Amino acid sequence: MGRSRRTIPEELLLLALDPTTGTTAQPQSLDLGLAGAQLVELALAGRIAPDGDRIAVVSPRPTGDPTLDCALELLRRRGAPVRAVHWIGGPRLGLRQTYLSHLERCGMVHAVAGQMCGVLPTTRYQATDTEISREIRARLDSAIRTGVPPDPRTAALAALAHAVGLGKHLYPGNEGRSSRSRLRDLIRHDPMGGLVAHAVMDVQNGAAAQPRRGPAAPAGRPAGPGGRPVPEPARGVPAQPHRGPMARVVAH
Repeated sequence: MGRSRRTIPEELLLLALDPTTGTTAQPQSLDLGLAGAQLVELALAGRIAPDGDRIAVVSPRPTGDPTLDCALELLRRRGAPVRAVHWIGGPRLGLRQTYLSHLERCGMVHAVAGQMCGVLPTTRYQATDTEISREIRARLDSAIRTGVPPDPRTAALAALAHAVGLGKHLYPGNEGRSSRSRLRDLIRHDPMGGLVAHAVMDVQNGAAAQPRRGPAAPAGRPAGPGGRPVPEPARGVPAQPHRGPMARVVAH
């Protein structure tokens, strides 16, 4: 399979698979990263675009990838731009397994049956074509080593790898500290990848449920809860009187 047909979720998953043991590094945060990687892939395909800290659908036309198209349809059904942290923090049951099964069908990994504690059946996935994994890793290594701004796909992959904690897996120990630092710095080279990577980290830090702190209220305008300015009424809608901190706030 050529590079052009590998999606960022697939590449992120291949990076996370240990070639020796077949185990997956950072499995819990990886699930968040895969949901974020779908957003980046859809953005690169011209189907969605960032709108502040939200994601807006700009073209509902299917991509031809069933897993991506499912995500695109769910975003379309929202009807309005959705915050990246809310999307990434939502339930994504089976997403990692969906991509593992796809990679197995494509011949890039193979399943190895085993047992946990000699009783519970387990399945590990090992790369069948390690050249593909090496090529993906080489792109990250090159961006880290040369300092040359990478292409958007590689920049987004680096941002997500950092966000899910793969830095210690890819560049372990004290000798990998500088590489991990440069991996983190690559986050600035792709706006969508940066937005999604920060959202992944916010979800891990529990920030998804917290309202974003708004700017201070301009002079002459009352401040609402949390110091946020009371929004101006829409055109044609009469302003409601400010009733103080006990007034009920209605979200539009």
